Amino acid sequence: MEEQSAQPDFWSDSVKAQGIMRRLTEQKKVVQNWREMEKRVAELAEVVSLALGEEDASLREEIQSEIDKVAIRLDELELGAAFTSEYDARNVILAIHAGAGGTESQDWAEMLMRMYLRWADRGGYKAEVLDTSPGEEAGIKSAVIGVKGDYAYGYLQSEHGVHRLVRLSPFDADHARHTSFALVEVMPEAEAGVDTKIEPGDLKVDTFRSSGPGGQHMQKTSSAVRLTHLPTGLVVTCQSQRSQHQNKETALKILQARLLELELAKRAEERAKLKGKRIVAGWGNQIRSYVLHPYKMVKDHRTDYQTSEPDAVLDGELDGFITAYLRSIVGEAG
Repeated sequence: MEEQSAQPDFWSDSVKAQGIMRRLTEQKKVVQNWREMEKRVAELAEVVSLALGEEDASLREEIQSEIDKVAIRLDELELGAAFTSEYDARNVILAIHAGAGGTESQDWAEMLMRMYLRWADRGGYKAEVLDTSPGEEAGIKSAVIGVKGDYAYGYLQSEHGVHRLVRLSPFDADHARHTSFALVEVMPEAEAGVDTKIEPGDLKVDTFRSSGPGGQHMQKTSSAVRLTHLPTGLVVTCQSQRSQHQNKETALKILQARLLELELAKRAEERAKLKGKRIVAGWGNQIRSYVLHPYKMVKDHRTDYQTSEPDAVLDGELDGFITAYLRSIVGEAG
């Protein structure tokens, strides 16, 4: 990449060049982290060899403390080895869809939306609800969230799939046990002009009145926007922003992410065919169960990681599941 950036015509395509420079900066950071670890371990090995004959207990404690710190840092860097995709360092767009089951599933979709917003807040990420479609009685039919920060896509890729909830229904007079489903889609934020190129003739733009809450202003003006990408048939609607212009901008951002995800899914399918694996997409891919009754447990079906504290998980404590997933995929890429 450094050789590429030194070419005389490198900046002739400024959008492509910016993408390469961003990727180069990310890679330099990775190399620098490992070089620092290499230096730290060499220094520590030297201290250990000098202290071998010493009987000083405080010195031994100090060395052990430093070894423990190095081990923790090494653990973090090894986890980073799961980030092999050029998109892992990107911001991310999450789309949450309630499954069949009306109010139950719509409430579950809203619980998941809150869980991801809390996770982002805990981790110092900037999260924004880009669009929501409210449920009839409670919850949401769907929502789109944007999460900004280092490796947001890399970490949240573990959440792609169907999430299942088992609980006593708060909406059922008999308080019967219900099972609800919601689909979470995880897409890296696309770089317009680099990852996706949308020709003006490929886009059909419709405007309509917002159906969600928002008072008279939203009802009287046709501020909601529906974009149809004619070559793929992808449809994106956005109605939560204040103006038609903002809704169109947000819808375009979501559409670009969907087009990039479509391309990534195609590549994954081709790789899977070569390896003889079967890819299960969309609603066929149940990844995690959240059980609130008759016992308390959250279990990930891909890694078998589980916890008996669903309330903490639903409050955004997802790191255990994310770490287990990332460890499981190290070495799978390529």
